[in-house]
Amino acid sequence: MSYSYPRHLPFECIRCATCCMDTKTHVRRVLLLKEETKRISTVSWRSTEEFAFEIVGREPYAYEMKKTMEDKKCVFLDGDFCKIYAVRPLICRFYPFQLIKGKGQKYSFSASVECPGVGRGGILKKEFFENLFQQACESIECR
Repeated sequence: MSYSYPRHLPFECIRCATCCMDTKTHVRRVLLLKEETKRISTVSWRSTEEFAFEIVGREPYAYEMKKTMEDKKCVFLDGDFCKIYAVRPLICRFYPFQLIKGKGQKYSFSASVECPGVGRGGILKKEFFENLFQQACESIECR
């Protein structure tokens, strides 16, 4: 199993919460694994139905995070603060990166240009992407 990643890419999270809401150009979909909904439910003291709705055809994901009606933000976003940060979903841990499965056992990371932190800060090292890849494989069983 192998993966490629963007080399020489500066990134620094500026804590703007763009990743937690819809924007003018992008509808954000936070997909959840069953295990993630259980952890979030335990930590937040909320039933899964209060913060997510069931989806089909997006395996291994089983749910999608709900958003507030008025401003289309994640229901766990309070200002620019995530109320479930310690147990945030894998998709949130990855942002602004996503892991795409190619042919065979080849994966690749891409970065969202929508994130204002891309292009700022220090150059990300291979270890950063190794850590993300390991988290993904532990959660979704890379094959």
